[in-house]
Amino acid sequence: MKIDILSLFPDMFTGFLNESIIKRAIDEHYVEINIINFRDYSKDPHQKVDDYGFGGGPGMVLMPQPIFDCINAIKTPDSKVILMTPQGKVYNQKMAYDLSHEKHLIIICGHYEGFDERIRSLADMEISIGDFVLTGGEIPSMAICDSIIRLIDGVITSESIDSESFNGDLLDYPVYTRPSDFRGMKVPEVLLSGHHANIMAWRLEEQRKRTKERRPDLLERDD
Repeated sequence: MKIDILSLFPDMFTGFLNESIIKRAIDEHYVEINIINFRDYSKDPHQKVDDYGFGGGPGMVLMPQPIFDCINAIKTPDSKVILMTPQGKVYNQKMAYDLSHEKHLIIICGHYEGFDERIRSLADMEISIGDFVLTGGEIPSMAICDSIIRLIDGVITSESIDSESFNGDLLDYPVYTRPSDFRGMKVPEVLLSGHHANIMAWRLEEQRKRTKERRPDLLERDD
């Protein structure tokens, strides 16, 4: 998979690209990630990428020209263009699975007060990571990439993915490690029994219980 991220602040991605599972996925050629500063595509003598919005209002608005030219330069028939915006569809695990099968993702990170409305015409989809507003789309784009890359075959074990939260619309079950008794808080006996069928049944029940208590909206999806 190839991911191109359009951002005015490429240095924000330094830690993201050079640590943990993402770094290993890049080093082992499961994914190629390019951070593209679309300021480089500005035709303004001073590489200006924003301007005041027509009709007045606070803040500066991203201009269409640099982003249009950048997308035109890198887009291929295999590309899916994603616009990060609070107005987009709220992201979830199913979307992560679907996107993990794409060959080429282009993610546009907005900034400042917003972007010229015509930039929306470039996007195949608009994504939000929740009902709140951030300074720009860089942090959301990292979250999207992390959730997608870990689903690519070979990046992490399939067993880890199969047992995670949101598979089957259930949250994950509780997990424990040594010691079995820590300050009076004991590991459930069933996990110490070695009886795999009973352990699986207990875990499923705990998933259902935890989901009902914490995220009942997930259970309502099946109604």
